[in-house]
Amino acid sequence: MANNGGEETSGNSGVGYPRVALNERILSSLTRRSIAAHPWHDLEIGMVIIIISFCISNEITCSSNKLYSRFLLQLCFVYIDAGPGAPAVFNCVVEIGKGSKVKYELDKTSGLIKVDRILYSSVVYPHNYGFIPRTICEDSDPMDVLILMQEPVLPGTFLRARAIGLMPMIDQGEKDDKIIAVCADDPEFRHYTDIKQLPPHRLAEIRRFFEDYKKNENKKVDVEDFLPAETAIEAIKYSMDLYASYIVESLRK
Repeated sequence: MANNGGEETSGNSGVGYPRVALNERILSSLTRRSIAAHPWHDLEIGMVIIIISFCISNEITCSSNKLYSRFLLQLCFVYIDAGPGAPAVFNCVVEIGKGSKVKYELDKTSGLIKVDRILYSSVVYPHNYGFIPRTICEDSDPMDVLILMQEPVLPGTFLRARAIGLMPMIDQGEKDDKIIAVCADDPEFRHYTDIKQLPPHRLAEIRRFFEDYKKNENKKVDVEDFLPAETAIEAIKYSMDLYASYIVESLRK
């Protein structure tokens, strides 16, 4: 995660995360009302965050009623344990199926899956790829996730996944980390709990794909050493907290 300028806190993994604070890129999106506002971005990820999303999508102001506004702000921080333990196990939305050369992504305005581009390099996505709802990163997009499982999944599908590692990545000079996960309901992969349990060749394939898939666009991508499940869970939790801060800020506007 990119540093917002706040004080860093270190976990057991030795990787520090800044205090939760919205950067200028995220704040500038508040006027557009498009970022993380689509219902798919509010899909439950295992712990239900009660959010009055119509206030955001319909740009309804709450400032005229201070008591009601304060109530809505408090609701944003109510967590109800409704799943197997997010952020370790979570729902995620698949945008790109395993084996695809098409870069699909969710269009936040229409809610449709759009074709962003066809990959310029002669490579295909090694595993299903998508995002974790109710998260946001410093690039103003939800947290990316690569899901290892037996079969390709249709774009627009959501499934349960378990975080097993983090792939730190720099895309054209910007932090663009990827969560590495396994499908929690695939009998061949659900027993994996940490990225070190995967065969080294599989990790090499994943690394090579992300290093190469933008080369023919003359775009530089650097992949750093894979980090353990503990770091991935910490990163997801941070992006969940950042999303909650975004919602609060939205309601204040």
